[in-house]
Amino acid sequence: MSIAPAAFQFPVRVYWEDTDAGGIVFYANYLKFFERARTEWLRAAGVEQHQLREDTGIMFVVASTSLRYLAPARLDDLLTITVDPEPAGRASLVVRQRALRGDTLLADGEIRIGCVRAEDLKPQRLPDIVQSAVVKAIAP
Repeated sequence: MSIAPAAFQFPVRVYWEDTDAGGIVFYANYLKFFERARTEWLRAAGVEQHQLREDTGIMFVVASTSLRYLAPARLDDLLTITVDPEPAGRASLVVRQRALRGDTLLADGEIRIGCVRAEDLKPQRLPDIVQSAVVKAIAP
């Protein structure tokens, strides 16, 4: 199955620590892979999350996840994790993500990310730089 290229792609190698007793990637580790890819997408857009928190007092939190597991990844596989953000709301955005081995889709999901004030976790407007990164990612 051929899958259209994503706005952002991040390579992940499967290590021993990522697998379960059956020798396949433990299901929760896909969330870790997705998190790393989102962090690198933000970094590529000029957003360093620790600096954002220091400078503005805001941070990102995962509000919800929905994942489908379609095929297993195994030790030493080289995966591509994709990041496809959707148009952002005022204080949150939805990111569609996939884990692929070559052209084989292994897992896909939808992650809702909220922007909050670190001191009390109250919703805050997404920073302009994040809004711009989303617009750039969805531009044709």
